[in-house]
Order: sequence, then C-alpha cells, then structure tokens
Amino acid sequence: MGRILAKHLHKDFVDSDEEIQQRTGVTIPHIFDVEGESGFRQREMAVLESLLCSNDLVLATGGGAVLLDRNRELMKQNGIVVYLKANVHDLWLRTRNDKNRPLLQNTDMHARLAELLDQRGALYQQVADIVIPTGRQSVHGLMLKLVSEIETYRKKHT
Repeated sequence: MGRILAKHLHKDFVDSDEEIQQRTGVTIPHIFDVEGESGFRQREMAVLESLLCSNDLVLATGGGAVLLDRNRELMKQNGIVVYLKANVHDLWLRTRNDKNRPLLQNTDMHARLAELLDQRGALYQQVADIVIPTGRQSVHGLMLKLVSEIETYRKKHT
C-alpha cells in the first residue's frame, strides 16, 4: 500500500525493514538470531530517526515499530501516521508464507498474530492520526480512501 500511495502522491517510498537489511547487509531473521528482538528494535529506532527527517517520504514501518516509546514519539512528531487496521485472519493470509518474520515462526501462527495484535493494537490506536480498516476492498479503493483521509486530516491541521 505504501508504494502505491507514494507513487500517487509523488513521494519516495521506504520500507523500514528493507532499509535495516540494506544498512546491515543481513536479513532480519539474522539480526534476531544474533542480537535478539531488543537489538533489532534499537536498529529500527536508529533507522526511523534518520528517515523521519524527510518531508517527501511515505514510510512503511515494521509491525513492532510502535513498541518503543521513542518510535511512537518520532512518528507523531514527524508526519501523518496511518494505521491500516486488519483483523487477525487477514494478517494471517498476508503473512502465512513469509519466512522473513522471526516473531511468526512458531507452531500456531494464527494464535501468535492474535497475541501480537492484542499487544500492539492500543499502541497503534494511540499513535495513529488516521485509522483505516482494511479487508476486502481493492488496493485501488483503499488507496483512494487513504488519500481522501489524508486530505481531510491536512485541512483540519493546517
């Protein structure tokens, strides 16, 4: 969604997880294996600090970026934060074959997703300027809804 939105808004797109991998030269699972989740979260925070200086950027963060107070602070201070809110089943459909998500590599991915969403949901709500439920709509329809919500937000806050 971020890539499509960035293209529509004529902005650059960056995925923070891809940026971490590019900067370190290793995969996220490798970082988790060597440094644990806390090491990964520190790298994530450093990437967010450097990227959120840009005004012409659509940034997709990893799902756990909201866990650190500093990350939520950075996001709130440096842009419009959008929470594309999905249910557990839709998240499972999107991630069930993704081996690049260390926190989901266990026996019951659906239960783990429910646990992560329960842990993070309130934090997403806290930091988000705009919350858009995702689900069955088309990517194009979701992008149009998102653009409309961003325009409405900007009008209210300028």
